[in-house]
Amino acid sequence: MLHHEATTFRGAHGLRLSADRWERPGSRRGAVLLLHGGGQTRHSWNRTAHSLAEDGWQAWTLDTRGHGDSEWSPDGRYTLDDFTADLYAVISQLDTKPVVVGASLGGRTALAAEGERPGTLAGLVLVDITHRTDHSGQSRVKRFMTGAPHGFASLAEAADAIAAYRPGRPRPRSLDGLKRNLRRREDGRWYWHWDPRFLGPTADAGYYSPERLDRAARSIAAPTLLVRGLHSDIVTAESAAEFLGLVPTARQVVVPTGHMITGDDNDVFTAHLREFLTRDLR
Repeated sequence: MLHHEATTFRGAHGLRLSADRWERPGSRRGAVLLLHGGGQTRHSWNRTAHSLAEDGWQAWTLDTRGHGDSEWSPDGRYTLDDFTADLYAVISQLDTKPVVVGASLGGRTALAAEGERPGTLAGLVLVDITHRTDHSGQSRVKRFMTGAPHGFASLAEAADAIAAYRPGRPRPRSLDGLKRNLRRREDGRWYWHWDPRFLGPTADAGYYSPERLDRAARSIAAPTLLVRGLHSDIVTAESAAEFLGLVPTARQVVVPTGHMITGDDNDVFTAHLREFLTRDLR
Protein backbone atom coordinates (compact mmCIF):
# COMPACT_ATOMS: atom_id res chain seq x y z
CA MET A 1 0.00 0.00 0.00
CA LEU A 2 1.30 3.46 -0.90
CA HIS A 3 2.06 5.98 1.80
CA HIS A 4 1.09 9.59 1.09
CA GLU A 5 1.45 12.48 3.49
CA ALA A 6 1.61 16.26 3.49
CA THR A 7 4.77 17.85 4.83
CA THR A 8 6.72 21.11 4.73
CA PHE A 9 10.19 22.35 3.92
CA ARG A 10 11.97 25.56 4.85
CA GLY A 11 12.96 27.52 1.81
CA ALA A 12 15.27 30.50 1.52
CA HIS A 13 14.53 33.42 3.85
CA GLY A 14 12.73 30.97 6.14
CA LEU A 15 9.66 30.64 3.92
CA ARG A 16 7.44 27.63 4.62
CA LEU A 17 7.00 25.51 1.50
CA SER A 18 4.22 22.94 1.37
CA ALA A 19 4.87 19.51 -0.12
CA ASP A 20 3.51 15.97 -0.44
CA ARG A 21 5.55 12.78 -0.14
CA TRP A 22 4.54 9.59 -1.93
CA GLU A 23 6.28 6.24 -1.44
CA ARG A 24 5.81 2.51 -1.07
CA PRO A 25 7.20 1.56 2.36
CA GLY A 26 10.34 -0.52 2.11
CA SER A 27 10.86 0.12 -1.60
CA ARG A 28 13.27 2.97 -2.29
CA ARG A 29 14.90 3.46 -5.68
CA GLY A 30 15.77 7.10 -5.06
CA ALA A 31 14.01 10.45 -4.81
CA VAL A 32 12.18 12.40 -7.50
CA LEU A 33 11.26 16.02 -6.76
CA LEU A 34 8.53 17.48 -9.00
CA LEU A 35 8.29 21.26 -9.49
CA HIS A 36 5.15 22.74 -11.07
CA GLY A 37 4.82 25.59 -13.54
CA GLY A 38 3.94 29.20 -12.80
CA GLY A 39 0.38 29.60 -11.55
CA GLN A 40 0.02 25.87 -10.85
CA THR A 41 0.29 23.89 -7.62
CA ARG A 42 1.91 20.65 -6.54
CA HIS A 43 -1.37 18.84 -7.24
CA SER A 44 -0.72 18.98 -11.00
CA TRP A 45 1.77 16.17 -10.35
CA ASN A 46 -0.47 13.87 -8.27
CA ARG A 47 -0.96 11.18 -10.90
CA THR A 48 2.71 11.18 -11.85
CA ALA A 49 3.83 11.03 -8.21
CA HIS A 50 1.47 8.12 -7.53
CA SER A 51 2.83 6.23 -10.52
CA LEU A 52 6.47 6.82 -9.50
CA ALA A 53 5.75 5.61 -5.98
CA GLU A 54 4.20 2.46 -7.44
CA ASP A 55 7.53 1.92 -9.22
CA GLY A 56 9.46 2.17 -5.95
CA TRP A 57 10.56 5.80 -6.08
CA GLN A 58 10.08 8.29 -3.29
CA ALA A 59 8.20 11.14 -5.01
CA TRP A 60 7.98 14.65 -3.64
CA THR A 61 5.65 17.34 -5.01
CA LEU A 62 6.32 20.92 -3.93
CA ASP A 63 4.37 24.17 -3.96
CA THR A 64 6.70 26.93 -5.12
CA ARG A 65 6.93 30.06 -2.99
CA GLY A 66 3.89 32.22 -3.54
CA HIS A 67 1.87 29.30 -4.93
CA GLY A 68 -0.65 26.82 -3.53
CA ASP A 69 -0.28 26.29 0.20
CA SER A 70 3.27 27.67 0.44
CA GLU A 71 3.93 31.04 2.02
CA TRP A 72 4.03 34.20 -0.06
CA SER A 73 7.24 36.18 0.07
CA PRO A 74 6.56 39.13 2.43
CA ASP A 75 8.68 41.45 0.30
CA GLY A 76 7.69 40.08 -3.12
CA ARG A 77 10.93 38.21 -3.83
CA TYR A 78 10.28 36.04 -6.89
CA THR A 79 13.47 36.23 -8.95
CA LEU A 80 15.34 33.26 -10.35
CA ASP A 81 17.83 33.65 -7.51
CA ASP A 82 15.00 33.21 -5.00
CA PHE A 83 13.56 30.12 -6.70
CA THR A 84 16.97 28.45 -7.00
CA ALA A 85 17.77 29.29 -3.37
CA ASP A 86 14.55 27.54 -2.36
CA LEU A 87 15.48 24.49 -4.41
CA TYR A 88 18.95 24.27 -2.89
CA ALA A 89 17.36 24.57 0.58
CA VAL A 90 14.84 21.80 -0.11
CA ILE A 91 17.50 19.45 -1.51
CA SER A 92 19.62 20.01 1.61
CA GLN A 93 16.70 18.67 3.67
CA LEU A 94 16.38 15.44 1.67
CA ASP A 95 18.44 12.40 2.58
CA THR A 96 19.52 11.73 -1.01
CA LYS A 97 20.33 13.66 -4.18
CA PRO A 98 17.08 13.81 -6.19
CA VAL A 99 16.10 13.70 -9.80
CA VAL A 100 14.29 17.01 -10.35
CA VAL A 101 11.41 17.27 -12.80
CA GLY A 102 10.46 20.85 -13.62
CA ALA A 103 7.65 22.22 -15.77
CA SER A 104 8.08 25.75 -17.12
CA LEU A 105 8.90 27.84 -14.02
CA GLY A 106 10.05 24.71 -12.19
CA GLY A 107 12.19 23.73 -15.16
CA ARG A 108 13.92 27.08 -15.37
CA THR A 109 14.64 26.84 -11.67
CA ALA A 110 16.09 23.33 -11.94
CA LEU A 111 18.12 24.20 -15.06
CA ALA A 112 19.75 27.15 -13.30
CA ALA A 113 20.30 25.21 -10.08
CA GLU A 114 22.10 22.31 -11.77
CA GLY A 115 24.01 24.46 -14.25
CA GLU A 116 25.29 26.87 -11.63
CA ARG A 117 26.18 24.09 -9.17
CA PRO A 118 26.91 21.07 -11.39
CA GLY A 119 26.28 17.77 -9.66
CA THR A 120 23.46 19.12 -7.48
CA LEU A 121 20.94 16.77 -9.12
CA ALA A 122 20.93 13.04 -9.85
CA GLY A 123 18.97 13.79 -13.02
CA LEU A 124 17.08 16.64 -14.69
CA VAL A 125 13.80 16.51 -16.60
CA LEU A 126 12.66 19.73 -18.30
CA VAL A 127 8.99 19.82 -19.25
CA ASP A 128 8.52 22.15 -22.23
CA ILE A 129 11.18 24.61 -21.15
CA THR A 130 14.73 25.33 -22.26
CA HIS A 131 17.19 28.19 -21.86
CA ARG A 132 15.29 30.18 -24.47
CA THR A 133 11.53 30.64 -24.91
CA ASP A 134 9.31 32.11 -27.59
CA HIS A 135 8.37 35.66 -26.59
CA SER A 136 4.91 35.58 -28.17
CA GLY A 137 4.01 32.40 -26.33
CA GLN A 138 5.39 33.74 -23.07
CA SER A 139 3.31 36.91 -23.47
CA ARG A 140 0.19 34.84 -24.14
CA VAL A 141 0.73 32.90 -20.90
CA LYS A 142 1.25 36.10 -18.93
CA ARG A 143 -1.89 37.70 -20.40
CA PHE A 144 -3.92 34.70 -19.28
CA MET A 145 -2.42 34.67 -15.80
CA THR A 146 -3.04 38.38 -15.26
CA GLY A 147 -6.37 38.49 -17.09
CA ALA A 148 -8.66 38.29 -14.04
CA PRO A 149 -7.31 40.73 -11.41
CA HIS A 150 -10.75 40.94 -9.80
CA GLY A 151 -11.30 37.20 -9.75
CA PHE A 152 -14.21 35.14 -11.05
CA ALA A 153 -17.83 35.15 -9.99
CA SER A 154 -17.94 31.35 -10.05
CA LEU A 155 -15.86 28.27 -10.79
CA ALA A 156 -17.78 27.96 -14.05
CA GLU A 157 -16.58 31.41 -15.09
CA ALA A 158 -13.00 30.39 -14.32
CA ALA A 159 -13.51 27.23 -16.39
CA ASP A 160 -14.71 29.41 -19.29
CA ALA A 161 -11.51 31.46 -19.09
CA ILE A 162 -9.38 28.32 -19.15
CA ALA A 163 -11.35 26.94 -22.11
CA ALA A 164 -10.78 30.18 -24.05
CA TYR A 165 -7.05 29.95 -23.32
CA ARG A 166 -6.88 26.27 -24.31
CA PRO A 167 -9.41 25.83 -27.15
CA GLY A 168 -10.09 22.30 -28.28
CA ARG A 169 -9.35 20.74 -24.89
CA PRO A 170 -12.26 18.91 -23.23
CA ARG A 171 -13.83 20.65 -20.25
CA PRO A 172 -13.66 18.71 -16.98
CA ARG A 173 -16.84 16.91 -15.95
CA SER A 174 -16.43 18.31 -12.43
CA LEU A 175 -15.23 21.77 -11.44
CA ASP A 176 -14.07 20.64 -8.00
CA GLY A 177 -10.48 20.25 -9.24
CA LEU A 178 -10.31 24.01 -9.83
CA LYS A 179 -10.51 24.55 -6.09
CA ARG A 180 -6.88 23.45 -5.91
CA ASN A 181 -5.84 26.48 -7.98
CA LEU A 182 -8.45 28.99 -6.83
CA ARG A 183 -9.48 30.35 -3.45
CA ARG A 184 -12.76 32.02 -2.53
CA ARG A 185 -12.22 35.29 -0.68
CA GLU A 186 -14.50 37.24 1.61
CA ASP A 187 -16.04 39.10 -1.34
CA GLY A 188 -17.39 35.75 -2.60
CA ARG A 189 -15.25 35.75 -5.76
CA TRP A 190 -12.69 33.13 -6.78
CA TYR A 191 -9.05 34.17 -7.26
CA TRP A 192 -6.02 32.31 -8.56
CA HIS A 193 -4.14 31.01 -5.54
CA TRP A 194 -0.75 32.60 -6.18
CA ASP A 195 0.86 35.89 -5.29
CA PRO A 196 0.25 38.45 -8.11
CA ARG A 197 3.69 39.94 -7.39
CA PHE A 198 5.18 36.77 -8.87
CA LEU A 199 4.60 38.37 -12.28
CA GLY A 200 5.67 41.88 -11.27
CA PRO A 201 8.45 43.91 -12.93
CA THR A 202 10.98 43.11 -10.20
CA ALA A 203 10.52 39.39 -10.71
CA ASP A 204 10.69 39.78 -14.49
CA ALA A 205 14.05 41.51 -14.26
CA GLY A 206 15.67 38.54 -12.54
CA TYR A 207 13.70 35.72 -14.14
CA TYR A 208 13.63 35.99 -17.92
CA SER A 209 17.37 35.79 -18.55
CA PRO A 210 18.23 33.60 -21.54
CA GLU A 211 21.90 34.60 -21.28
CA ARG A 212 22.10 33.31 -17.73
CA LEU A 213 20.29 30.10 -18.63
CA ASP A 214 22.52 29.65 -21.70
CA ARG A 215 25.58 29.75 -19.45
CA ALA A 216 23.95 27.37 -16.97
CA ALA A 217 22.97 24.89 -19.71
CA ARG A 218 26.61 24.60 -20.83
CA SER A 219 27.59 23.37 -17.35
CA ILE A 220 24.84 20.78 -16.73
CA ALA A 221 26.40 17.50 -15.66
CA ALA A 222 23.33 15.43 -14.80
CA PRO A 223 21.55 13.08 -17.23
CA THR A 224 18.87 15.28 -18.80
CA LEU A 225 15.58 14.72 -20.60
CA LEU A 226 13.77 17.47 -22.48
CA VAL A 227 10.07 16.76 -23.01
CA ARG A 228 8.75 19.19 -25.64
CA GLY A 229 5.16 19.72 -26.66
CA LEU A 230 4.75 19.38 -30.42
CA HIS A 231 2.25 22.26 -30.43
CA SER A 232 4.00 24.34 -27.79
CA ASP A 233 4.05 28.11 -28.25
CA ILE A 234 6.82 28.38 -25.64
CA VAL A 235 9.60 26.05 -26.84
CA THR A 236 10.33 25.95 -30.57
CA ALA A 237 12.04 23.10 -32.38
CA GLU A 238 14.97 25.47 -32.99
CA SER A 239 15.47 26.35 -29.31
CA ALA A 240 15.19 22.66 -28.38
CA ALA A 241 17.88 21.75 -30.92
CA GLU A 242 20.09 24.55 -29.61
CA PHE A 243 19.64 23.30 -26.05
CA LEU A 244 20.58 19.75 -27.03
CA GLY A 245 23.75 21.16 -28.58
CA LEU A 246 24.63 22.88 -25.32
CA VAL A 247 24.00 19.87 -23.08
CA PRO A 248 25.82 16.67 -24.13
CA THR A 249 23.98 14.65 -21.45
CA ALA A 250 20.54 15.59 -22.84
CA ARG A 251 18.08 13.88 -25.12
CA GLN A 252 14.62 14.93 -26.28
CA VAL A 253 11.19 13.38 -26.63
CA VAL A 254 8.30 15.15 -28.33
CA VAL A 255 4.71 14.60 -27.24
CA PRO A 256 1.57 15.62 -29.21
CA THR A 257 0.45 18.37 -26.81
CA GLY A 258 0.81 22.07 -26.17
CA HIS A 259 2.81 23.75 -23.41
CA MET A 260 0.71 22.29 -20.58
CA ILE A 261 2.07 18.78 -21.02
CA THR A 262 1.25 17.48 -17.56
CA GLY A 263 -2.33 18.66 -17.94
CA ASP A 264 -2.82 17.70 -21.60
CA ASP A 265 -1.63 14.10 -21.38
CA ASN A 266 -0.22 13.24 -18.00
CA ASP A 267 -0.02 9.51 -18.72
CA VAL A 268 2.07 9.92 -21.89
CA PHE A 269 4.45 12.24 -20.04
CA THR A 270 4.73 9.84 -17.10
CA ALA A 271 5.60 6.96 -19.44
CA HIS A 272 8.52 8.95 -20.86
CA LEU A 273 9.63 9.95 -17.37
CA ARG A 274 9.60 6.34 -16.17
CA GLU A 275 11.67 5.29 -19.19
CA PHE A 276 14.22 8.03 -18.43
CA LEU A 277 14.50 6.98 -14.80
CA THR A 278 15.06 3.37 -15.83
CA ARG A 279 17.31 3.88 -18.87
CA ASP A 280 19.26 7.12 -18.51
CA LEU A 281 20.29 7.38 -14.88
CA ARG A 282 23.73 6.12 -14.02
